[in-house]
Amino acid sequence: MYSANRPYVGFQSTSDQTALEEQVLLTMTQIQSDTILDFYTQTAPFTALDRHESSCAALPVDVPSLTRIVQGLMIHEFFTSAYGVTIPDARRVESHLRPVAQLLDRILELDGRPLDVPRAADFRLLGVCRHFSLLLVALLRHKGIPARARCGFGTYFNPGYYEDHWVCEYWHHDQQRWVLVDAQFDQAWRSTLKITHDVMDVPRDRFLIAADAWRLCRAGVADPEKFGIFRGNLRGPWFVAGNLVRDLAALVNHEMLPWDVWGAMPGPADQMSDDALAFFDHLAELTHDPDVRHSELIALYESDSRVRIQAVVFNAVLQRPEHV
Repeated sequence: MYSANRPYVGFQSTSDQTALEEQVLLTMTQIQSDTILDFYTQTAPFTALDRHESSCAALPVDVPSLTRIVQGLMIHEFFTSAYGVTIPDARRVESHLRPVAQLLDRILELDGRPLDVPRAADFRLLGVCRHFSLLLVALLRHKGIPARARCGFGTYFNPGYYEDHWVCEYWHHDQQRWVLVDAQFDQAWRSTLKITHDVMDVPRDRFLIAADAWRLCRAGVADPEKFGIFRGNLRGPWFVAGNLVRDLAALVNHEMLPWDVWGAMPGPADQMSDDALAFFDHLAELTHDPDVRHSELIALYESDSRVRIQAVVFNAVLQRPEHV
């Protein structure tokens, strides 16, 4: 029976109530965390192995081994000379493949041996950073390890500049944190660029996700004209804004080509209005720590045509619209 002389049973004291509220919050946070990790373990349009699941079943389950396997299957289209090979221009179409299943089709067409056998350099799939990252993401997910591709900028290619780049981000269960892995950087890359950081745990000041790059530029800490790729007009705030959209798409499991253009992405000659700048500020808030606002991020993607991928996007390298 309730008595005014003693607290209601179940809340023995204010401290007990606070402890219970903290436990409920902790439980809810854990449920949300598990949901997010499940999201990044499931198959998705571009990371589904499809007909290649059986070929991947025997592969190892640890991240370093899977990274080495990816490196033995692919070669960067702008770094072939480091391996002493020249790839015919006709093969450059390989770098425009989007789904992992198609990547593996071509890999096995070039060399039909098991995937854990490193290929000769001229028999590797021609691709770019996005392809290395995406294949590693797909293999990690196949092994039950949460993983996602991240779009941003590397500081280790060209001193003083922030180069357009993609890496893989996986959930380290023991350390309870997301870890960046640069699957592109095998020994040839590390030696040529004199890389000293751990490419299996890339420091976040060496690879900047697009949100961090945008924030630095908006705060006046970094020069937006240093962000992009190559020379000429392929640098500037418009490029960083485009990578914000690409990173958001990747976070909802739509990992597009680095040169795919759609929605709100501005062009080199575009002047961004105050409304546009505010919109990209919002994207940076959502993608800076995507786990915190994951449901909001997904809702924005599904409802806003400025970021949602349409049936046709523009391939800026091939200068043509393409169905995806």
